[in-house]
Amino acid sequence: MSPLASRAVFLSYASQDAEAAQRICEALRNAGIEVWFDQSELRGGDAWDRSIRKHIKTCVLFIPVISENTHDRDEGYFRLEWKLAVDRSHLMTGNRAFLLPVVIDDARDDDENVPDRFREVQWTRLPGGQTAPAFVERVQRLVSPEASTTSQPWAIAAPSTISAPKTPVTLTPRWSKPVVQAAAAALVLAALGYFVADKFWTSIRGTASPTPLTTAPTTAAPAPAAAAAFNPPPHSVAVLPFVNMSGDKNQEYFSDGLTEELLNSLSRINEVQVAARTSSFSFQGEHPDIATVAHKLNVGAVLEGSVRRSGKTVRVTAQLINGVTGFHLWSQTYDRSLGDVLQLQTDIATAVASALKVTLLGDEAAKIQVGGTRDPAAFDAYLRASKAAFDSQDKRDLDTAITSYTEAIRLDPNYALAFAGRALARYDYAFVEMDPDYREDLRSVQADALKALRIAPNLAEGHLALAKFLHYYSLDFQQAREEYERAATLAPGNATVLRNYGRYAVFVGHTAAGLAASRRAVVLDPLNRENHIELARGLYFARQYRASLSAFQDAVALDSDYSELYGFRGLTYYALGDFENARASCETKADKPMYEWVTRPCLAITYAKLGKRADAQAMLAKEQSEEADADAYQYAEVYAQWGEIDKSLESLDVALRRRDAGLAFLKVDPLLDPLRNEPRFQAIERALKFPQ
Repeated sequence: MSPLASRAVFLSYASQDAEAAQRICEALRNAGIEVWFDQSELRGGDAWDRSIRKHIKTCVLFIPVISENTHDRDEGYFRLEWKLAVDRSHLMTGNRAFLLPVVIDDARDDDENVPDRFREVQWTRLPGGQTAPAFVERVQRLVSPEASTTSQPWAIAAPSTISAPKTPVTLTPRWSKPVVQAAAAALVLAALGYFVADKFWTSIRGTASPTPLTTAPTTAAPAPAAAAAFNPPPHSVAVLPFVNMSGDKNQEYFSDGLTEELLNSLSRINEVQVAARTSSFSFQGEHPDIATVAHKLNVGAVLEGSVRRSGKTVRVTAQLINGVTGFHLWSQTYDRSLGDVLQLQTDIATAVASALKVTLLGDEAAKIQVGGTRDPAAFDAYLRASKAAFDSQDKRDLDTAITSYTEAIRLDPNYALAFAGRALARYDYAFVEMDPDYREDLRSVQADALKALRIAPNLAEGHLALAKFLHYYSLDFQQAREEYERAATLAPGNATVLRNYGRYAVFVGHTAAGLAASRRAVVLDPLNRENHIELARGLYFARQYRASLSAFQDAVALDSDYSELYGFRGLTYYALGDFENARASCETKADKPMYEWVTRPCLAITYAKLGKRADAQAMLAKEQSEEADADAYQYAEVYAQWGEIDKSLESLDVALRRRDAGLAFLKVDPLLDPLRNEPRFQAIERALKFPQ
């Protein structure tokens, strides 16, 4: 056997025969056989072509599915696959079994439209793809490591027909049982009467041993050091943006939104670790190599697929791929009405969980479908809103999202997710707008959040929206704590929930819990700048300044154009006494709107430390002339650092009267440390009733 070959089976078929091929694929996988089975509509272009050529070059057995459909088609990608397999077979020794043709209908054995090489071996008939145990056993023998060393005729001696089972094979997705192979020799694992081996992964850069996606112990030779570095968590998966196959670019909101709903559905299942949307969608339009995605997001499997919407129906094709080997673990095509999308999400999520060997406990459908709708028009409006909210750059985008959420609610007044989505969008809009009416906008956040929770008490997004309202508007830190913790309990795999809970916990002095949540958010969504910024801020408030700088640098590497992070990074340099770097950082993109409340106070205190008193006073005066009492908390920070204690305390009194959202920082803010022994400061802290 060539050193490039793997112990996997390549299943080649015409698109019209996909259903029959799927049955064969699942029967083999259920027996622990690795199968490369591609849904051809999913991945086009050069990357797809290279992937197919590579797998034909490295598979141990090639199974062409022959039918009247293949006879009638003069052209098709399957014909290139057949040619590549035949060309490879000519390079093999005479005792090597490689081609195993299968016929699924009444196609003749002497079909002139199949390669001569296929006709030199006997064909196996599996009507409709119904796969008999005898065929599965034969494949097991042929893919076992012993097969390549056992003398046998090149033409596979097999009966021309194997009876199909009386009952259809249950299409239960399962993992292949992995066995790591050493570079010099294949290992044999005897279990249940057959041999199972994982793919010996190769590339132009060399070889690496695959890492099992479960925690079951295996016996294996020592893996190469490079492979040992990639050890993704068990039951971890990334969901790539499903491809829009509708032929209309304006339908991308639908495929993107449905992808996010599937991602959220998976994250509600215990034991499944799901990479969050920002990280998964960072690969959109790139046709990335699966191994690259798996390594960047540290996941063991990748779910990808396509969406084709036509009128009131939708076809979703999904496939789960081993992130280490690149082989398919499960795939399925679903044709559903738009009103049945909730059940579709449940079916796909539970199938993926089963393929990941996750034990499903309780009513998973209830968890997955919580807060959803069965109204197609409402669902469509919700997906439009979610797309606008996720992509928002300014208040116009948020206004578009709010309008679409409102339309979804009009169509389905009991659509809890739409109420929660509108609450969160209104919260963001209020703080982007920051006009005199923003506090009124925040009251609508509370109303929407409470409505969502009346409809669906276990909706994490509803608890998160209410927590943010209580935290920043009401300054009710104790009640906010209950809502944040409830959201985190309901959605322990939701990076957005964890990021917000981590921020809150750090602000109220529960530093260890807050940093742990923030770090978990980074793990789940490693390519999201917001998670790195929040971790960096948490470390800053915890007085871990060096670690904070490192986290800020990670954020800069992800998005060097994001102005907010430079102001906070400047404050970290300031805390370290590095005033020149503090100035340089705070001056970076200091003219960008929205974040002057960070950059201007940073520059006011830094200029003062550098002896530029006039510049410092001018910076504070500019902020005061534009914001009046709205930024009273920030003025208190500046005055505290200037040593003007009375003015700082007066500003805090103003902030307290106004219920300034900045007071959420007060308990841990390093800039207010000069005030902490002042009785007036301590009285303000007591009035805010931070939890112990």
